[in-house]
Amino acid sequence: MSIAPIVKFASKSFTLPNTCVRLRSILDDPTSDMNDMAKVMSLDPSLCAKVLKLANSALFRFPSQISSVPKALNIIGGEAAYNISMAETANLAFKSFESSQIQFDAFWQKSILNGMLAKSIAQQKQIRGSERFFVLGILQNLSELVCATRLPDKYSMYQQVSQSTLPLQAQKDVFGFTFAQCSGLILESWQLPDTLSTPLMQLNLNDIVTQGFDANVLYVAQCMLFLKGAAELSKHSAVNQSALQDIGLSDDNYDMIYEFALSESHKIASNLK
Repeated sequence: MSIAPIVKFASKSFTLPNTCVRLRSILDDPTSDMNDMAKVMSLDPSLCAKVLKLANSALFRFPSQISSVPKALNIIGGEAAYNISMAETANLAFKSFESSQIQFDAFWQKSILNGMLAKSIAQQKQIRGSERFFVLGILQNLSELVCATRLPDKYSMYQQVSQSTLPLQAQKDVFGFTFAQCSGLILESWQLPDTLSTPLMQLNLNDIVTQGFDANVLYVAQCMLFLKGAAELSKHSAVNQSALQDIGLSDDNYDMIYEFALSESHKIASNLK
């Protein structure tokens, strides 16, 4: 099945909010600073409120309360603020692709948990800018909603197959591509940074051994989500062990990551609604 029509439909059906586009432009302009970002964000009260909520949440775990957007920007940085704006954008994008086969609240909660798992793995590995993985985890299954909307019969088949097969493999078997791969191409069509689109496009199951560290983080997070924990991660026959080896965390690490992500994802999902 061709992936191109799905990408074209998504890119034409949803346009990035102006705030998101302007923030990216400011970040890419060496003559701009945090004051420029604060001015743009001040035009979007909803985004400001969510930036403050998330800056004071377990997503960043700062020891003191952050009470203003300029302070939040100075502490968390421009890229982190942009990633929060992308999480907000994801929420808007998801709502624009409604499907009777998907219960939105459950889908949103699952996406947030996936993002928290990916971010927590990156954080455990002390990857700089680990909040980017939170956004990657959320956006990973953006195209699932698009496929459910455009290809309802295929999606119904996928729902059956994915009950007993790891979702990434079920997606490949039914659609010929993974939702992550398709989502990455959609982000690329929106001209978002390569740091967001490339890891998703790499998660196509063509060659897990060489797909890259960022994509391996997303792969393992997705496996944990399917298994509802980490107990079987290193023993499950369908989980590619080379991805686990590339990340290099222990079973105890993964247990801790899953429990933390599970406990915090409900709060963060509420902050982004």
